[in-house]
Amino acid sequence: MQDGLEPIRRQAMRHANSPYDETVIPRVALATLTAPSSGIVSIYEPVTCLILQGTKQVVIGDQLLRYDSASYFVASLDLPAVSHVVEASIERPYVAAALTLDRAVIADLIATMPAEMIGAGTDSMDGPGFAVSAVTPDLVEAWAGLLALLDRPDDVAMLAPLREREILYRLLQGPLGGQLREIAQSGSRTAQIRRAIEWMRSHYEEALRTAALAEIAGMSVASFHRHFKAATAMSPLQYQKLLRLHAARRLLAGGAEASRAAYAVGYESASQFSREYRRAFGLPPSHDAERLRGTAWQAVAA
Repeated sequence: MQDGLEPIRRQAMRHANSPYDETVIPRVALATLTAPSSGIVSIYEPVTCLILQGTKQVVIGDQLLRYDSASYFVASLDLPAVSHVVEASIERPYVAAALTLDRAVIADLIATMPAEMIGAGTDSMDGPGFAVSAVTPDLVEAWAGLLALLDRPDDVAMLAPLREREILYRLLQGPLGGQLREIAQSGSRTAQIRRAIEWMRSHYEEALRTAALAEIAGMSVASFHRHFKAATAMSPLQYQKLLRLHAARRLLAGGAEASRAAYAVGYESASQFSREYRRAFGLPPSHDAERLRGTAWQAVAA
């Protein structure tokens, strides 16, 4: 498997100019690091990631996942995450590719596939909306075809949609196929939780009303709590807290004062904000703001 990844890794390295690069291929990004990283805080959108070299550790809620070039990652929901690149060096940099998952493309592909060809996965949504599985030669080959277009940008418009579908086809056939099916189905548990998450992301500064969220999701309050926790590995209140802290961090990086950022994202107590911010990001808001403004801050999602 490593032999199959090596040409793709070299190709990715030729086109990666910073720790995180959006490429000319729609929805495809590359990540490269030459040293282990501290906690990189970001919100994963529905995505699949393939590590071409190195090892990464991701914490989502109360779950920890560790994966490398022998495995791939899939997230079926928007998920606050803290990631650490744990193996990277100048001689052997961390290299990864990420494909943001398009629900419409997945739905169209599923409509053309026999049901028996789609992997079982966690289609009942009794498990988390994220997982790691073993890479297969077919999946590596599909990724190789898509990333080859980095060297042929004139072909992207015509060929990228076909090669993206090939990757999704291989994912749907694999053990996480059920998760991708959940992304595409409007009546799935994932879709119900996603509706609540979309509301929370647009109204994170407002008071959390679980009954209203359950109504948006089309569930009872008890069922919503259970399925939300199963899907995201955190409670709705914990999820909202992380949304607020992410939003505050963006404000701080843009020059806002800590107290102004706290009140803007819905905190009523600056001291509580400071405690929770430090717990999440490892530094008090003012110190973290100085660090963020002194760097080319970028959330590496791959």
